[in-house]
Amino acid sequence: MDPHPDPALLRTADRMAEAAQAWLHTLDAEQRALAVGAVPGSAADAERLRWFYTPTDHGGLTLHQQRPAQQRRAMALVASGLSEAAYVTVATVLGLENVLDRTEGFVATFGRERGRDPGLYYLRVFGEPGGAAPWAWRFGGHHVSVNVLVVDGRVAATTPLFLGADPASSPLLGGAVLRPLGAVEDLARDLVRSLDPDLAATALLLPRAPSDIVAGNRSRVSAGDRVLPLTGVWRGPFADPDEQAKLQKMSDAIDDTAGLDDADHRAVALTDAPRGVPASALDAGQRERLRALLGCYLDRVPAGVSPLPRYAPTPDGEAALDAVHLAWAGSTVPGEPHYYRLQGPRLLLEWDNTQRQVNHAHSVWRDPEADFGLDVLGEHRQQHHAH
Repeated sequence: MDPHPDPALLRTADRMAEAAQAWLHTLDAEQRALAVGAVPGSAADAERLRWFYTPTDHGGLTLHQQRPAQQRRAMALVASGLSEAAYVTVATVLGLENVLDRTEGFVATFGRERGRDPGLYYLRVFGEPGGAAPWAWRFGGHHVSVNVLVVDGRVAATTPLFLGADPASSPLLGGAVLRPLGAVEDLARDLVRSLDPDLAATALLLPRAPSDIVAGNRSRVSAGDRVLPLTGVWRGPFADPDEQAKLQKMSDAIDDTAGLDDADHRAVALTDAPRGVPASALDAGQRERLRALLGCYLDRVPAGVSPLPRYAPTPDGEAALDAVHLAWAGSTVPGEPHYYRLQGPRLLLEWDNTQRQVNHAHSVWRDPEADFGLDVLGEHRQQHHAH
């Protein structure tokens, strides 16, 4: 553990602890039973490592189960771990549940009273906020998963961090368009389309796109990981067999539409060594576009916490950027199915827009070596036992 951590990591952790304590203080015993989880790094830490981006049970206390004043405290905690732009995006994604419900004809249930539900977002705090022991918090629901760990009073981990949008593009009055993740898509497409033919061929993993992000919601990323079916990104089967059959049918249709065979899945499977085009092969303009794309993921957390400065235009930053690889699958034509990933040391960013006639986007930021802060927790335990 760094004996002289960045003050920004300490300040952000303090704000989070204050917001978490303020929220927990409003809860009654029944609510707290859902809202509080085990101390990170303890023998009971397995639940913290589970995460989802589907409209399933994410674990915790839902917004529905809170009074308005408690909801406000909950959202203040969420805001403390996000940049302003990311918080606006999260709030928009919650609201899109109403839009998606209309798109589907207000019929989805997933075994609940309402399947597409802006109140079905879960918050849970793990451990004691601001205490001496590590603590964490998780906020998630359909197309949102925020995971933050605090160790020794500083922010130690902010991944996995998932944002999606369904619909990815929606009409607004006056001909305007709502695209919460538009830049995340457009910057990458512009970058890959700017490559010369040889580099474009190197970047292309497969002419077809996988049906989802390849790492899925696995707690740990490993070489050889393949796309999970929709049913695999769910907390468990429905008690109602009819609802489970509906989910299975939806999952099968998504896979059938993608049409990938075993060789295709191998082509897009995750690897330890990054595939695609390294930034070292890009020209100055392309490198700046890549930095802007990295910012769409890494600046989801507050300034001072974001690792984006690691790739700044300095000698060290240029070297770090050189190691980032861009890989693409699918078409580069707007409106056609596509997937990309950016991969480098301690970095895996994935994007997919294939479902619902290419109007359903998924994006995630992972740290394959240290998601959920498992590396920091291991170091913390060693130091604690050493004393």
